[in-house]
Amino acid sequence: MSLNHTATSFSIGTIPINGRVFLAPMDGFSDLPMRLISRQFGSCLSISEFINSIDIKQGHPHLIKQITFSETERPFAYQIFDDDPERMLAGALKLRERNPDYIDINMGCSARNVANRGAGAGLLKDPLKIGRIVESLVKHLDIPVTAKIRLGWDVTTLNYLETSRIIQESGASAIAVHARTRKQEFSGTAKWDAIGEVKAQLNIPVIGNGDVKSLDDAERMMAQTGCDAVMIGRAALGNPWIFSGSQRQDQSKSELLRVIEMHLHLNVEHYGKIGIVLFRKHLTHYLRGYLTSPEIRKHMYSITDESELFESICNLVNQPELPEKS
Repeated sequence: MSLNHTATSFSIGTIPINGRVFLAPMDGFSDLPMRLISRQFGSCLSISEFINSIDIKQGHPHLIKQITFSETERPFAYQIFDDDPERMLAGALKLRERNPDYIDINMGCSARNVANRGAGAGLLKDPLKIGRIVESLVKHLDIPVTAKIRLGWDVTTLNYLETSRIIQESGASAIAVHARTRKQEFSGTAKWDAIGEVKAQLNIPVIGNGDVKSLDDAERMMAQTGCDAVMIGRAALGNPWIFSGSQRQDQSKSELLRVIEMHLHLNVEHYGKIGIVLFRKHLTHYLRGYLTSPEIRKHMYSITDESELFESICNLVNQPELPEKS
C-alpha cells in the first residue's frame, strides 16, 4: 500500500490535511470514542456525527456529548444538517464558538426522517437552496465550509454535476461525494465514475465515498477518479484496523480484545454508565462470528458493568474452537 499517511496531501481552505483516508461521519457511530480510535489507526481527520441545527437551537440534552471533541482530533469539523437556511446558519455560528477547524454541511443523509423533510439528501431536490445555504455560511463564518452530497434523489434526477458546481461557486472549500442516489441508500454499487466527473469540473478538493472496504479500494478509487481523499464509513465499523491497511479478520485474538477494551473504556469515560449500552452496536461488529446464538447475544447485551462485560467478551473470544465435523 503506497498511501502516505504523513505527507500533506491536500488542504481544506488553509488547513493542511496530512493523509488521504479518514472516517466518514455516521449518525450514531462516529462519536468521540470511535473517532479517537480511528485516528490511532491512521484516519487523517475527524468529522462529528451529523448535528441537527434544531437541537442546537432548542438545547437538546444529548447535544454536549455529541459536540465534544478532543484537541488530538484536529483537523476537526462539525457536520450540520437542516432544511432551513437561517436556522442552519444560526446553528453553525453557535458551533463556531467551540472552535472547530471547519464546518461540513450534510446534503447526503438518506434516512427517511431526514431526507423527506427536505434536509440531508432532501436538499438535492433544490440546488439553488443549496447554493444559498453554502453562500450564507461562507459569508458569516471565518473558517472553511464544506459539503457532502449524493448523486441525486434517484436515477431520474442525477444532478451531482450541477449541485457540485453550485457548491464550489458558493464558496465551499471542499466537497465529498457519496456515489449513490438517495433512493439507493446503501444498496447497489457506488458509481465511482461520477466522482471522477465531479473532480474533473471542480478546482476545490473532492473526497470520494462509497464501497471502499480497504486501503487498496481507497487507492483504486483515487487512481480511477482523481479524487483528493477518501472517506470510509460502514467498512470501519468494528474494524478500525482498516485505516492502517489491515482488517479485523487478520487480527490476533489479543489484538481484537485490546481494541475492544480500549473502545469500551472510552465509551464509559465519555458517556458514563450508559456508555455500556451504547457500546452494544459497536460490539455487534467487533464480535461478528462470535455472537452465534440468541442466548449468547442476550447474555452479552444484558450486562451493565464494564469489567463484567469485558470478562464475558474475553471468555467468548478465547473459548476453544470446536473441531470441524468430518
